Amino acid sequence: MGWLRDFIFKLLKITPAKERRIVIREPLSFRANVLRNQLWYRGDPSELEQFFKQAAQSDVERSRFWASVPQSRVRKIHSGLVAIVVDRYSDMVTADFNGADFGERDDYHPLLDRWNEIAGFIHFDALLGEAVAGVLSGGDGAFKLSLDSGEPHPVVSFYGADRLDFQRKGRRVTEICFYTPYKDGEQEFHLEERYGEGYVQSRLLDENGKEEELNRLAETAQLQQAHFSSQLLLAVPLVVFDSQKWPGRGKALFDSKTDNLDALDEVISQWLDAVRMGRVKRYIPSDMVPRNPDTGELMEANPFDNDYIAIGSSAAEGAQAKIDVSQPQISYEAYVNSYAAFMDLALQGVMSPATLGIDLKKTDNAEAQREKEKITMHIRGKIVDALNEVLPRLIQVILQADDL
Repeated sequence: MGWLRDFIFKLLKITPAKERRIVIREPLSFRANVLRNQLWYRGDPSELEQFFKQAAQSDVERSRFWASVPQSRVRKIHSGLVAIVVDRYSDMVTADFNGADFGERDDYHPLLDRWNEIAGFIHFDALLGEAVAGVLSGGDGAFKLSLDSGEPHPVVSFYGADRLDFQRKGRRVTEICFYTPYKDGEQEFHLEERYGEGYVQSRLLDENGKEEELNRLAETAQLQQAHFSSQLLLAVPLVVFDSQKWPGRGKALFDSKTDNLDALDEVISQWLDAVRMGRVKRYIPSDMVPRNPDTGELMEANPFDNDYIAIGSSAAEGAQAKIDVSQPQISYEAYVNSYAAFMDLALQGVMSPATLGIDLKKTDNAEAQREKEKITMHIRGKIVDALNEVLPRLIQVILQADDL
């Protein structure tokens, strides 16, 4: 068959393509990506606008609604969808938690009594809700255990993806580095705590990366380097969705929904802007403009309670000064359809609108609503599976730390 291939190549004059090197620059680093996801969860429009304006480098980023710089003032509104969805998942998962079972069948259950005492001390239910919300909004996180001689039990706290790094051997996490910021006057410091198998090492770094003594700050003066005889790791990582972009790290629930969320916010903002601009407008001759009764000065117009447009008086014969009132027509149906479409895009693969009490399609029957709930149950199942793997390990480590 080789002669046939050579004949076709000569007949058609096909030139084989050469391998070309293509360079693609990532728009955001891992920590910047985590910050963006956390800002979506925080839901503050001012923070979102500041981030997207400063992070925009390419034409795609600069063309987004939150990165745009309009000539006139435009009210930018965030839907708050990310916080609503993440909090609902956190509520569902924590409400279904039935507690720990140590296999003690008799009336005598010392392990369960001991755990209930520790769980009340560390506020385990609130800690679990914080962890689920942090993982879904940021991507991953870890539980950190601290041993304090002044406390009866270990102190457990949750650190988000922006405040830690993982060291792995294959799929196994062997070391977790936690970062805690501190401020002393105008100086900024970062406490770096390395939790490994059998040790805890701490060091204090200034804003230039130079190591300082731990007693430089009152908050870190009592910290000590710890070594254990066992291979105990006093930290437990929590990851629900694996990131394909950054191997070894987690993926946030709305990590790939930036453009959909941006478009949804743009539709909502334009809708409100159309409503505001669609108010009744009064065209008033200049000699009939309202004046301040005390000073006689012209009253400044505003778009809420005194909106008018001053026009010149006509000097034509028979012209009469009168006030004209007009109101533009607003295409409410177009905005509603756009809102429903982008809301559906933002929630695809994340949560059913029916779970949030949103009925985007008014003709859906009960069976269609139940079908939509399947995606919610699927995501909830992924979260529960991750917790079923992590929580037994976390409880075991807490009890071992309590023994120390």
